[in-house]
Amino acid sequence: MDTPNYSLVRSNKVSPREAFIFFITELGRFISVKMTEEEVVERTVSGGEEDPSSNEIIKKEERKNKRKKRLIKETEKAGKRGVCYLSRVPPHMDPLKLRQILSQYGEIQRIYLTPEDPAAQLRRKKAGGFRGQEFSEGWVEFTKKSVAKRVAEMLNGEQIGGRKRSRFHYDIWNIKYLSKFKWDDLTEEIAYKNAIREQKLALEISAAKRERDFYLSKVDQSTALSNIEERLKKKQKAEQVRKVIRQFPQRKPVVDEMEKKSQLSRDILAGVFGSSSS
Repeated sequence: MDTPNYSLVRSNKVSPREAFIFFITELGRFISVKMTEEEVVERTVSGGEEDPSSNEIIKKEERKNKRKKRLIKETEKAGKRGVCYLSRVPPHMDPLKLRQILSQYGEIQRIYLTPEDPAAQLRRKKAGGFRGQEFSEGWVEFTKKSVAKRVAEMLNGEQIGGRKRSRFHYDIWNIKYLSKFKWDDLTEEIAYKNAIREQKLALEISAAKRERDFYLSKVDQSTALSNIEERLKKKQKAEQVRKVIRQFPQRKPVVDEMEKKSQLSRDILAGVFGSSSS
């Protein structure tokens, strides 16, 4: 609702409600003007010194604005860039050499080459091959989409060329332009693959820990059982040493003496009758 004119209020041509609203608004304006005047006076009295906290807040706001502008510019530039895909990277080629070769066709922003499988690298080293780092595939980002498209159309299926002594002279380009593909898509894919690899590694580590704990528990059980058996053996030996076996002298039984006497009489008779018969 618009506030009434001061002349209309004085002439009583407005309602009391409108007059009250006009009075409140005028009072608020008067208070705000007074406060601003007091602030100006305080600043002039204090020698124009400002609050350090307010300066820090202003600096932070300026930094935020600069970052926003920088991000806006980067997004605009990223929208104009084009990405080419290399399905095969020639042997012994690294990102530096690839940049040297492709930079003559246009300005390059970023290059990413995927390292080969560690198992394949180990097999190659054992066979006595190249001991350096090899790459399986790669991505190249050009500053302009038109340049990336032209480079892919011009080089795909063609010989790399260059100096004849170069290792890549007879290799063939396998390059393709990726339409509607941004570098952020590549970084997201790499981050996703790294996350999956870390999860697999964590699962393998947890499984190895469980196996180790199970093995250690079994080892502890076996050592406890062996200790118990040793203690039992020692206890049995001690009991055998403590046990006293008493031996009492015994006379030979009478039966044995009678048998001996009968044997003597037989021998005597045999001697007597044997001699007579002879």
